[in-house]
Amino acid sequence: MVAVRLLRLAGVPILQQLHIEQALLRTDSQNWLVVNDGSSVPAIVMGISGKAEELVHIDKAIEAKVNVIKRFSGGGTVVVDENTVFSTLIMNAASLPHVECYPRPIMRWTESVLQPIFCPYGNFRLACHDYVFDENKFGGNAQAITKQRWLHHTSFLWDFEDKRMALLQHPARVPPYRKGREHLQFLLRLKDLMPLRSAFLRQLETAVARQGFELQEASMEEVAAILNKEHLQTTRIIDL
Repeated sequence: MVAVRLLRLAGVPILQQLHIEQALLRTDSQNWLVVNDGSSVPAIVMGISGKAEELVHIDKAIEAKVNVIKRFSGGGTVVVDENTVFSTLIMNAASLPHVECYPRPIMRWTESVLQPIFCPYGNFRLACHDYVFDENKFGGNAQAITKQRWLHHTSFLWDFEDKRMALLQHPARVPPYRKGREHLQFLLRLKDLMPLRSAFLRQLETAVARQGFELQEASMEEVAAILNKEHLQTTRIIDL
């Protein structure tokens, strides 16, 4: 049985989480599942090619004292805080030989992994790069892919604050299912559908184990040793 190391986090700031994930992707050879129950520090997180002036109401973000982070992976822009649940898979390509190392096949596979969790609550599907019920988004995805390994991370909207979502501009490029709607009109809170956040966190682990993987719990001490290895670290807070 193929092993997947399980790192459970709670309230770790998203900047620190992203630093951990980039180190695990770049310097380690194990498979990983990282689950973080909320970011204690609110932030706006852009993909590697994101431009703050096009995606963020900069004056409002400065006034709200919310940092803007440019992460190492692709994908869109998200607002995260203590209400966000994060799940990240870092896999060796050889551990999933039937999944091509490209964003779309990876997302299709993760969609199938999550179906047992979400299908009881509605019409769950992958729409463009997002997880949705019908045409309402509750999860955003991004990937980073190397020759032999890939990373897929998701931010799930267990809840969110309207005023923080209002820090984002309406982007020039939007998925068709959004149909021109503002953020608050097309987003969905998982807490309105699912009974317990703690149960959801456990389900994320169970869903991966159901794929035939053996989850092996890891400690922050192990991760700290990996972080200390020399590696490319590109995730950073940007100046506004």
